[in-house]
Amino acid sequence: MNDGEPLHFGIALLLAMTMALGPLAIDTYLPAFPAMAADLASDVHTVGLSISLYVFTLAIGQLVAGPLSDRVGRKRVMLAGLAIFGVASALISLVDHVNYLLALRALQAFGGGWATVCVPAIVRDRLSGVEAARFFSLIGLIMIIAPAVAPGLGSMILTGLGWRAIFVFLFCYACLLVVLLPPVVFRGAAPQPAHSAAVSVWQRYRAVFATRPAMRFMVLQSLCFAVMLLFITHASFIYQGHFGASPGMFSIYFGANVVLMMVANLGNRALLRHFPPERILRWGLTAQAVGIVLLLLVTSFAPQLWLFLPAMMLAIGAMGAITPNTQACFMEFFAQHGGTAAALLGAAQFSVAGLISAASALLPESVGAIVLAQAACCLPCLLLVWTLRGSPQAS
Repeated sequence: MNDGEPLHFGIALLLAMTMALGPLAIDTYLPAFPAMAADLASDVHTVGLSISLYVFTLAIGQLVAGPLSDRVGRKRVMLAGLAIFGVASALISLVDHVNYLLALRALQAFGGGWATVCVPAIVRDRLSGVEAARFFSLIGLIMIIAPAVAPGLGSMILTGLGWRAIFVFLFCYACLLVVLLPPVVFRGAAPQPAHSAAVSVWQRYRAVFATRPAMRFMVLQSLCFAVMLLFITHASFIYQGHFGASPGMFSIYFGANVVLMMVANLGNRALLRHFPPERILRWGLTAQAVGIVLLLLVTSFAPQLWLFLPAMMLAIGAMGAITPNTQACFMEFFAQHGGTAAALLGAAQFSVAGLISAASALLPESVGAIVLAQAACCLPCLLLVWTLRGSPQAS
């Protein structure tokens, strides 16, 4: 990607496909949990731990790769991460014990973290302010397709070829990105990061942490993502276990949340023509809070699926307006050390959300407990976002 080259739709598509590694690696195998547990002589709960492990290890991969991409360039780090992800995916298709599954999921996530952490940095290398927010929103709009189709795709592969073929698909997906990224995103001589040799990893992280106004957006992103990850982690229990949905209907109910996320993303792109990202972020978080209040009311007084589903759609769908604006507001502070900043944002998001998701296994097995956990994550966000004042300035 040369300095004078604009960020066009083809680049957005491939960056979105790279970011979609996470949703695909998590959502495609959700319907396969019972089959995997039976085949690996384990239980659904143990197989489900692979989600939290994936998210937590993804954060570690990002912490390593972010400063490395500032030092040696985005291209090398992104392609190396895709290679690690692809090899791990292929090996998972061969496992015969749940412990091997968990170990290889960690390796898969480590590579996925290397690949995905470069995406926000590439955008920040080229854009800032509202332009960055609109491009993040475009990436998010394309990427939303992944969680929308992933459970259904996983169900189709599971039915026709078995659960192991899901991970063969992920291997092929990573290989496709390795082929397509260089001629589109990285065509020409890749620019070298500024001051790459003079600045150590610790200096880069110290500079990012020193930008305290940006830390508010990191907290927001982490807790909002925890709201969504709590839903993803327990979606199978909520819809299949509690409400008795079939695997096919589970895919429809799960995808309904993503449909509203897409609507919110489209609305966000339109609103960015008239309002700053911080204001839209407030509106998105308020909408999420309203959805969670409705969920609390439904689970307490009228636990019916037809009432529960739209409330959860609102709570999760609001992420379509929350995520791109949070990313843009945070990255606006970092004209330098963009890879390190993206690593810290991603690591905080995935580690905090992963720990919250893992801890949720200790909760009583009830929909009400899950919704209360979501409310506990949402409330600090709502309080924090309404204390934000002014636009961040790049430093």
